[in-house]
Amino acid sequence: MDWNQIEGNWDKFKGSIREKWGKFTDDDMAKLKGTKDDLIGRIKHVYGVAKEDAEKQIEEFRASLKHTDKKEEDPRLS
Repeated sequence: MDWNQIEGNWDKFKGSIREKWGKFTDDDMAKLKGTKDDLIGRIKHVYGVAKEDAEKQIEEFRASLKHTDKKEEDPRLS
């Protein structure tokens, strides 16, 4: 799944984002507008990591969504 799909379905992914980055408060979530740059900035701020680390975390998150989508599309893969 590419980031444009995540941005386009932002409300659908808010819960998954909150699970992945459990330190995010309601205020943090409200500040996120669905862009990758917003999420990078919020991860950097809340977790105190470098931009590269935040980007790596986002890529891992995106890859996990791709894996989940395949399972939902084809029940034989579960």
